[in-house]
Amino acid sequence: MKIVTANRLSDGRVIYAGVDNQPVERLDQASTLDDAAAEIVLAEVAARPDVFVNPYLVEVQDRAPSGRDRLKERIRAAGPTVGHSVAGGVG
Repeated sequence: MKIVTANRLSDGRVIYAGVDNQPVERLDQASTLDDAAAEIVLAEVAARPDVFVNPYLVEVQDRAPSGRDRLKERIRAAGPTVGHSVAGGVG
C-alpha cells in the first residue's frame, strides 16, 4: 500500500492526500492506496501546485512508513527539527 505526501505551499508543512485528495496533516488521515490508485492520485495532486509541493509516493504498512524511506518519513511526519537539537540556544 502507498500514500501520497508533499509539502503545503502556504507554510511548508508536511501534508498527505486524504479523502477526495484533500490535504490532511496527519499520517493516519492519509488515504492508503494500491499501486494503480496511488499513481492516479499522485498525478491529480501534482496538478495542484498551489497546495501540494513536490508530491511523491511512500510505501506504508499498517499506516506506518515502510521500505527504505521509513526513517525519513517518520522524521518528516514529526515536524520541523530545526532548533530541537540545541538545548537553551546558542549564546
